[in-house]
Amino acid sequence: MDLVEGLYFWTNIVVYWGLVALRAWALVDCLTRKTAAFPAVDKLTKPAWVAILLIAGLLGTFFSSPATPGAVVSIFSLASVVAAMIYLADVRPAVREVSGGR
Repeated sequence: MDLVEGLYFWTNIVVYWGLVALRAWALVDCLTRKTAAFPAVDKLTKPAWVAILLIAGLLGTFFSSPATPGAVVSIFSLASVVAAMIYLADVRPAVREVSGGR
């Protein structure tokens, strides 16, 4: 039984830090993009995306815990990952096209 509990614990740790990295990647990428590129592709403004990703990242990080069973997939964690994935899948490619692919 200890093997299963240990595997569950370490899986939670890996998932938790993976989600933190995903949210951080989205926020850092948003911060490095040019402000004028966001309205040029009919997306929310850069300050709006920074606020969304920052609040989502803080809520997702502070309301989930890798050591507590089931807390990694809390509603705040899921909502924050959805916000980061929307940015990375929809906004980032559009803004990259306008800003030269960087």
